[in-house]
Amino acid sequence: MLGGIGMPELLVIMAIVLIIFGANKLPQIGEGLGKGIRSFKKNITAKEEIDVTPEKSEQITGKSEDSKTP
Repeated sequence: MLGGIGMPELLVIMAIVLIIFGANKLPQIGEGLGKGIRSFKKNITAKEEIDVTPEKSEQITGKSEDSKTP
């Protein structure tokens, strides 16, 4: 299996996790891990888009400077 981790070792790890977190928290932990992995994959595969539109504060300051010319 995974570098010397067999079925007995996995069962011991799962038993320890069950004792520490309890049966009620395991679905919440699994859901959180799933959402995190989905978000990570989405961010890796998404095309990066560059937003070049000026912010409102830049537009306002740009207009006020033009209107102040003597």
